Amino acid sequence: MNIIAGGFYDGLMLYIQVLNETMMMSKGRPPGSIITKKMWNRTFHGVTGMVHLDENGDREIDFALWDLVDTNSSTYQIALVYSSSEEKLTAVPGTVLNWLGGQVPHDVPNCGFKNDNPICRTKTITIHQMAFTVIFFILTMALTTAVFIYRRMKLEKELVAQLWRISWEDIQISNLDKVLHSSSRITLSLRGSNFGSLLTGDGNLRVFAKTGYYKGNIVAIKYTNCKRIELNRKALFELKHMRDVQNEHLTRFIGACIDPPNVCIITEYCPRGSLQDILENDSITLDWMFKYSLINDIVKGMVFLHNSVILSHGKLKSSNCVVDKRFVLKITDYGLSSFRSETNSSDAHAYYAQRLCMAPELLRLESPPLQGTQKGDVYSFGIILQEVALRRGAFYLGGNLLSPKEVVDRVILGEWPCLRPVVDPQIHSPELGQLMQRCWAEEPTERPDFNHIHLLLRKHNKESRSNILDNLLSRMEQYANNLEELVEERTEAYNEEKRKAEAL
Repeated sequence: MNIIAGGFYDGLMLYIQVLNETMMMSKGRPPGSIITKKMWNRTFHGVTGMVHLDENGDREIDFALWDLVDTNSSTYQIALVYSSSEEKLTAVPGTVLNWLGGQVPHDVPNCGFKNDNPICRTKTITIHQMAFTVIFFILTMALTTAVFIYRRMKLEKELVAQLWRISWEDIQISNLDKVLHSSSRITLSLRGSNFGSLLTGDGNLRVFAKTGYYKGNIVAIKYTNCKRIELNRKALFELKHMRDVQNEHLTRFIGACIDPPNVCIITEYCPRGSLQDILENDSITLDWMFKYSLINDIVKGMVFLHNSVILSHGKLKSSNCVVDKRFVLKITDYGLSSFRSETNSSDAHAYYAQRLCMAPELLRLESPPLQGTQKGDVYSFGIILQEVALRRGAFYLGGNLLSPKEVVDRVILGEWPCLRPVVDPQIHSPELGQLMQRCWAEEPTERPDFNHIHLLLRKHNKESRSNILDNLLSRMEQYANNLEELVEERTEAYNEEKRKAEAL
């Protein structure tokens, strides 16, 4: 039966029934208000079922909630029944209502029945706001492009300007350097002097690093093996990066000379000597506070270097760590891989002695990267750490006397246990020995980085950083105690070399 037709029929029958009742009572046609009130609070049976009107004239009707059981066959079943007379909702026994989404829907939708919840209202943008947004975006893009172009032009201008370039005519070779140039071997006592402090280690052979004057200041001059430097873009960027890198634990790059045959690198001169010179000079006494200060200086310099555009050193060793007049250790001979080439030394002993600090994975390469690797630098630091602790030279093996070539060959072989320097807990702390062993681990990934090394050293040596002034005064006192003893000996050695040069 059509529910609309049935409802119309029941309504018409209700009206007729009430009309008859009121006409019999009033003996005439009653007004509509009386008929309407007679319809309220009335119950009767109609074609649509039991019809009940409440005190407001609203029909109270029973409802049934049908649940879709099978979507394929569109099968429904009654799940809930609401009785208006009892005002009670009853579930049909044996049925389970399948709600969409697995939960009962809210009484009020999230956005309201009229979608009038402020949270759900879509934000409208006015034409002025749109115009402002577009203009702001265009200005931002224009400013970004302008800054990028400016920085690019500035970079190109710096590359073309070659601010690093130094003419050989502007360098004045020091007189002492000319005197010592005639001699190929230097005595141990003379190596302790200021002029002989920048020695380069070639095994047992000690050759003075060149010194000279540039703009009235004494500088260190390092000649390269390259006869000619091609100024390609890679080399120009390396030279620019060297000028940009500034740190108190790195020697300052002053410039480079590329005038053949005088192709050389000009750097800051450190008059206190190299770390290798200090360690091999038995007349200099080093306590552990001083040793830790030197070690910490190396770590600080390498932390900065590894986080800079240089990325790695590649030739870290004690002879490449120098001490300036303020007793601050600085790392030298870093960067500028374009100025480096493989050394073809005729002295096999010197050739292999230079490789004692090189990591095994680099030694095994036919052409290792000239700039090295960060993990390779950590290995080199481990060798230096043992050298500082024991003061017995690089890669000290105790009673096992092996030549540098034999040591390098066995390290390359990778025998087990791996050949490594000895540790002596009686001389240094066990924690320092463990740090050495971690640094020269065979597997590069097992070696700590310099940031972690810095934290470990601070943890194991808290007392050394308690008073910076006392630390500095201790350094100066130790050097002063040895100075008086060395002055006379060095002066005599210098005069002897000068007499030899004059005799030639």
